[in-house]
Parts: sequence; structure tokens; C-alpha cells
Amino acid sequence: MSLAGRRAIVTGAATGIGRATALRLAADGAHVVVNYRGSEAEAHEVVALVRDAGGRALAVQADVSQEADVVELFDRAADAFGGPADLLVNNAGIESEHPLLELELADWQQVLDVNLTGPFLCSRAFARGLVAAGAPGVIVNVSSVHEEIPWPGFAHYCASKGGLKLFTGTIARELAPQGIRVASVAPGAIRTPINQELIDDPGKRAEVEKQIPWGRMGEPEEIAAAIAWLGSDEASYVTGTTLFVDGGMTQYPGVT
Repeated sequence: MSLAGRRAIVTGAATGIGRATALRLAADGAHVVVNYRGSEAEAHEVVALVRDAGGRALAVQADVSQEADVVELFDRAADAFGGPADLLVNNAGIESEHPLLELELADWQQVLDVNLTGPFLCSRAFARGLVAAGAPGVIVNVSSVHEEIPWPGFAHYCASKGGLKLFTGTIARELAPQGIRVASVAPGAIRTPINQELIDDPGKRAEVEKQIPWGRMGEPEEIAAAIAWLGSDEASYVTGTTLFVDGGMTQYPGVT
């Protein structure tokens, strides 16, 4: 599978799934913009790993929920790599636990801003650049099994991922005539920093793993592999849909 010469932007690429994705895309030949918001040292570590392996990478700080930051992110990517990005991975995301009765508007808004407004702003900037250049491209949105599975205490997170599902399908229909594919990857329980508390608690981890037919949590590299495939020409007939990479979690009767 080759992504040679592709110009990729991965949001939230300093850690976890984003980091694994940036490294995988670079290994497959893409030039990669490593977007980050606060983890500067970790973002530059990813860039260094790409460059040490002979690839091209650039770290760009940007808050994807802010329009001006997103415009600058895409401008810098185009300047660095000689043309508009043609592979976008909308990975940046946050979560926080708040039962509905305790959920403040600020907490609701923060999650929606990053998880849903961020993909909107980045996808719009991405599509505008490609349409102006008359070039094809691919958007891969990182969703979650919680675009399908309710998760008490995380209504705002589930709302953001459910919204992302229909956003993906809608813009896939709009952008198909311009040669731009749009698809989502929906991870299940993955061993990333955001799940560190779960990973470190044997009881909680065992409870989650009981809900996974495959019997274990996933690795960031397994999600990155799915993203790389969707971004490649091997997935040229895939658009407007979600690929669940969850060890069968969505098929377990206890989670629905």
C-alpha cells in the first residue's frame, strides 16, 4: 500500500491514535503535518521519528475548533509541501465524564467544539483547497463505537460522534463529484493515553474486555493501519461509510 507523495494533515497527532497514524502514513510515503494543540515536545518527537526514517514532516500548533487556527494550519501545510493537502485525518478529540444532571454548558460546548466543529472547519478548508486546485483527495474522520453505542455519563461525547457520522455521510455525497472521498474509522477500546486510567485498573479493564469478542483492547497501530488503507487507492470505492475497528465490540449484546 503506497501513499508516496501524498500531502497529509493529521490533527491531534502528538499522542495516541494520531501519533500512530502520522508515523504510519509517513512510513507509507506521505508527507505529514503533525498537528497539536498543547503537546509541543511530543509533536516534535513524532516529526523527528519521521525524519529519522527518511520522511518529511512538520509540526504545526493549531486549535481545530478555531477558524483562524485552521486556516493557518492548511496554509502552512500547502507552503511546506508545495500544494494543498490531499489526505486529511480528523483525529483530534476530547472526552469528559459528566452525568446529564451535572453536565454544564461549558463542558458540553468544549467537547462539541473539538469533536464536531473541528472536523467541520478542517474538512471545509481541505475541500476548498482541493476544489480550487482541481485535485482529488480523501478525508478520514476518527469517530468512535459511540456513534452507535450509548454511553451514560458521556452524552456530549456520544452526540459529537453521532453528529460526525451524519456529517461524514453528507459531505461524502457533496464532495463525490469533486473526486473527494470521505469515510470514518470508529475505534473501540484502544490502549491510548486517554484510556490510561482504564488500562491501569485491572478490574475496570477486565469488565471492558468482557464486552469485546476479540478479548482484548486494541492498539493505536491497528487503527492507524485502517486509516492508511482508507486513505489509499486500495479503498478507492469506499466513501460515506464507517469502518468499525473494535474487536467486535459493537456486536456484543451487552453494550447496546
